[in-house]
Amino acid sequence: MKVRLHPAARAELLEARNWYYERSSLTSVAFAHAVDLAVARIRTAPNTHPLADQGTRKLVLQRFPFNIFYRVGETEILIVAIAHQKRRPGYWFARVEET
Repeated sequence: MKVRLHPAARAELLEARNWYYERSSLTSVAFAHAVDLAVARIRTAPNTHPLADQGTRKLVLQRFPFNIFYRVGETEILIVAIAHQKRRPGYWFARVEET
């Protein structure tokens, strides 16, 4: 199944990757790899991750304090947010209504 990132989720990914890069290029690469693996897991078995807010599902990244919130549609999976676990809970809820 096709996986698509909401534009704001893509911006969150780039922002987080840049933040890690400013501290360590190796950590930035590790973060990007963790997200890639998470997206592959979502693509392979989208309905195995727990239900979360606003009709989404949530995958918790290993080693990094981020959650990936996504919705499973009939033809694609939409990643709604790549959200830091300690910042502004629920800020991304409006994105779900856009889709």
